[in-house]
Amino acid sequence: MSDYLQHIIEPHTQDLGGFQARRLLPSEVVTLVGPFIFFDHLGPAVFPEGKGVDVRPHPHINLATVTYLFEGVLLHRDSVGSVQEIRPGAVNWMTAGRGIVHSERTPVAERSQEATLHGIQTWVALPDEHEETEPWFRHHPATDLPAWEENGVSIKLIAGSAYGRTSPVQTFSPMIYLDVQFAPGTQIVLPTDYSEQAVYSVTAGLKLNDHPLEQHRLAILTQGATVTVAADTEARCIVVGGEPVGSRYKWWNFVSGRRDRIEQAKEDWKAGRFESVPEEAEFIPLPEKAEWQPKEQPL
Repeated sequence: MSDYLQHIIEPHTQDLGGFQARRLLPSEVVTLVGPFIFFDHLGPAVFPEGKGVDVRPHPHINLATVTYLFEGVLLHRDSVGSVQEIRPGAVNWMTAGRGIVHSERTPVAERSQEATLHGIQTWVALPDEHEETEPWFRHHPATDLPAWEENGVSIKLIAGSAYGRTSPVQTFSPMIYLDVQFAPGTQIVLPTDYSEQAVYSVTAGLKLNDHPLEQHRLAILTQGATVTVAADTEARCIVVGGEPVGSRYKWWNFVSGRRDRIEQAKEDWKAGRFESVPEEAEFIPLPEKAEWQPKEQPL
């Protein structure tokens, strides 16, 4: 590749029930970037009047889900009793720990008209000592997150620490998660504080060290390399990374450092031993087949 770039990951398109997502992680060449083991670019999807997202209740273990929207509204419900709408610029962080069940739907009020959904959903693998923590959910409004402008570049710190700032979103390991928007002809130099880091091109028009980065690509950066992200037009990227948390397995909606723990979660879901989501009667059955993702591969 180059001295600053290790891999360029192309997305796999996934159907999430009425709309599509571009899945970047896990990939065939990289399983995790820091603690990030899952990266989906949702939409943009347009739903006609009366329609919307209906992701029925489903389980997670040993991870945290992080939802961040560019457009649209989602209603989150979970088995610890949380009921929360998320809107653009806010953060929903759900720690699954020993086990949680949740649903995500378009609110009833939003279905009275055409609606758009566009955003990023990531999963964060929890460190070994926190994998079985008690589950919890927290919502952070857009106004609570650090946001600033440097030379025409607008930066929002979704989670973790960067550029001398720290997000109020509670995390379990060192990480960086940025939303970066560029005016034409602007640029920033990325921090070099973390062992693993990647840039996702939400839009076209981006360059890494003067080399074009195609839209919808995840660029895995070399540790310690100086990387300048620039834009010739209005553009947007997401930066994720952090310190490694160790090897992880992924099967369906389950992530763990222990394969037998995932097998236990499969049996628990089939047997109805997870706690249910209040006011939800539906659920997603355990699939008959799902692909095992291998443990982390070295970058």
